[in-house]
Amino acid sequence: MCNDYEQHIAWAEYCRMMESLALKIPSHQTELDLPQADDIRINDPAPIMRVAGDEIELGSMTFGFPPSGPKGGPVFNFRSEGRRFADSKRCLVPASAFFEFTGTKYPKAKHRFALNSAPFLAIAGLWREATGNKPPTFTMLTTDPGPDVAPYHNRQVVVLQPENWSAWLDLSKPESDLLRPLPAGLLSVETVRPERA
Repeated sequence: MCNDYEQHIAWAEYCRMMESLALKIPSHQTELDLPQADDIRINDPAPIMRVAGDEIELGSMTFGFPPSGPKGGPVFNFRSEGRRFADSKRCLVPASAFFEFTGTKYPKAKHRFALNSAPFLAIAGLWREATGNKPPTFTMLTTDPGPDVAPYHNRQVVVLQPENWSAWLDLSKPESDLLRPLPAGLLSVETVRPERA
């Protein structure tokens, strides 16, 4: 499952994309709110996109909800099927690509998935407020794999097409129309590290 993604989105590219989708950005935000990272992993801080009035702001949060009990780790992927999210805090996780891993030997083969139709992608997510001394956190929603991901993993994160970004944030479309895999050919894949022989 997706526990690693990259974030190499140029600020000008982000602004152009948001403008093309008629999504407002707070005037105080800059490229400092969209830091670059080769690998964002569980427990790392990273930017998410969330509604703030009539704008979409970038907020830094920790990747992974805290464990729900004394055993177990952070919840970094959250199954979307059969759930309703109208009362949830919804967000978008901007990424230039996400990674999946295959093989049995360490280090496993690493495969990079990017969206063909846009300069960057957004993953449907949920976020939670800070509690106590713990920072705000986010998790990514998952679904059955689409044809581009199925050869590599039996689940995948929900990658939203850009025209559906605001629909996820305000739920102006049914969740069943949004939280599903993309059609074949929309994600490009390249193996960035082969499995060790």
